[in-house]
Amino acid sequence: MKEIKAYIKPHRLDEVTLALKGVKGLGGMSVMDACGFGRSTDNIGDFIPHTRIEIVCRDELVDEIVSTIEKAAHTGLKGDGIIYVTDVREVVRIETGERGEEAI
Repeated sequence: MKEIKAYIKPHRLDEVTLALKGVKGLGGMSVMDACGFGRSTDNIGDFIPHTRIEIVCRDELVDEIVSTIEKAAHTGLKGDGIIYVTDVREVVRIETGERGEEAI
């Protein structure tokens, strides 16, 4: 299992959400407001608003999800965002006690 964290421009959230709804097997996602700075920021401390999307998925969905986010979030302008993919050791669904891939 993998966790995908994507930081995108807030105005691209609707496009990304619509595109992700077309990915078969995607169990869901969480969305949060975030702000920060990266390479595209000239002054440290000039925090730029972004939207953070978090998704936990089966390994075989990672490439499709990342590609979908990348295409839907892309504007071609400075500071479009970034996507991180990390390993997930365990998932537990509190409601049912399911573990692992069955829980997502």
